[in-house]
Amino acid sequence: MDHALIDVLVVGAGGTGLTLACDLARRGVSALVVEQQDALFPGSRGKGLQPRTQEVFDDLGVIAAVRAAGGPYPKMLAWQGEKRVREWELIEPAPAEPGVPYPNPVMIPQWRTQQILHARLLELGGSVAFGTRLAGFTQDADAVTAELAAADGATRTVRARYLVAADGGRSTVRRALGIAMEGETVDPRPSLVADVRIEGLGRDNWHSWPEAPGGLLLLCPLAGTETFQLFAQYETGEPDTSFDAIRELVGERTALGAEAVREVLWASDFRPRAALAERYREGRVFLAGDAAHVHSPAGGQGLNTSVQDAYNLGWKLGRVLRHGAPDALLDSYQDERRPVAAGVLGLSTKLHQGTFVGGSGPVQRGKQTSQLGVGYPDSTLSVERRTDLPAEALRAGQRVPDLGYAGSARLFDLLRGPHATLLAVGIPAPELDDPELLVRELDELAGFGPGLFLIRPDGYLGLATRDAADLASYLGLVTGVRQRV
Repeated sequence: MDHALIDVLVVGAGGTGLTLACDLARRGVSALVVEQQDALFPGSRGKGLQPRTQEVFDDLGVIAAVRAAGGPYPKMLAWQGEKRVREWELIEPAPAEPGVPYPNPVMIPQWRTQQILHARLLELGGSVAFGTRLAGFTQDADAVTAELAAADGATRTVRARYLVAADGGRSTVRRALGIAMEGETVDPRPSLVADVRIEGLGRDNWHSWPEAPGGLLLLCPLAGTETFQLFAQYETGEPDTSFDAIRELVGERTALGAEAVREVLWASDFRPRAALAERYREGRVFLAGDAAHVHSPAGGQGLNTSVQDAYNLGWKLGRVLRHGAPDALLDSYQDERRPVAAGVLGLSTKLHQGTFVGGSGPVQRGKQTSQLGVGYPDSTLSVERRTDLPAEALRAGQRVPDLGYAGSARLFDLLRGPHATLLAVGIPAPELDDPELLVRELDELAGFGPGLFLIRPDGYLGLATRDAADLASYLGLVTGVRQRV
């Protein structure tokens, strides 16, 4: 048995696990990330990063790499055989607006996003134990005892204060806990997704054959690569992920011909389903990402919701493990994120049915998929003490926008990092002794009005008040530091 007690065992090195590991590493939390496969996930599956996720990646220090590797979504182009039928924007470009530094999604294949996150984790001093699976675990009042098995058959036992299951929709951790998934089949027809190299097809459009024999087929040029993501729906039969079968599929459903497919880099079959875990926590074990919720890829919400699960959980684990915050803070993870996932399931199902059930290809997406409107107004961590607010006022529980202040300075420059932030707008800031709390006095700030505003480490407004006395109890919960104010 490893003699040292680690803080967090993260099971799974996908987008969820890597985001969480990066966030924990910058907070000085010791985390062991184990991944059953020998390398990072090789497929493009979640290929779009929404505006809110880009803000998360800005905070984690990877947004420059993400934007350099990705690109905008191309226009959709519907075909009927060799005939071009119509062209349209899948995502109507959003205009620049105050407080939104990244108004439009970025297309980047999931494998590349995970490479970037893994590189960042290494920079932060973390690592991933590849070829290592969780063989079993138990928990007691103090820690989780986990049995790990390597590919060569070697085993070891580790003790961790907490375990986070980021091991996907077929989560072994969730099943071991006996946590049920509540949901339904969104579409009984099977589908296939694959990364392919194709000759003779332009990369300026996302190509759609909505009336192809056998079912809809889509070919999307993946930004920053020379490959296309293929999506095919099957009216009858079962998907075959072999090279020859995929070539035959393209030959049957498009005018390209089977010989246009030069290589298949990755392929998988699935049936769209919407399901939500009954609970996200069992003692010292948490579910995150696809281990907690699965749904149709329509709308580009899956990877984004998973990344934001990790972002929500990371700072709370950091506060409990490093700053003495009460364990009850961790209960707010489920309270905040499960309702968000329920909303995503409903949205994804609606978009899937509009797109693939009698539709003519992907329907246009808009602000509803950006996730900029996600917030936690009903959370116990959202405390609004002001009254008689104008309609446009920012309220506790809402995402804090990237507003300008003091000339060219930006709020996100203040918020970036693992700390919480206290803004004293138009009133003096109280004296506080907390190294994990950044305090700034501002003469004014658009949308805020005068008052004290405690911004959580994940960029949501936690406390809004005009009375410094309200800070004491809130700081005790969120920062783990109770002090006189």
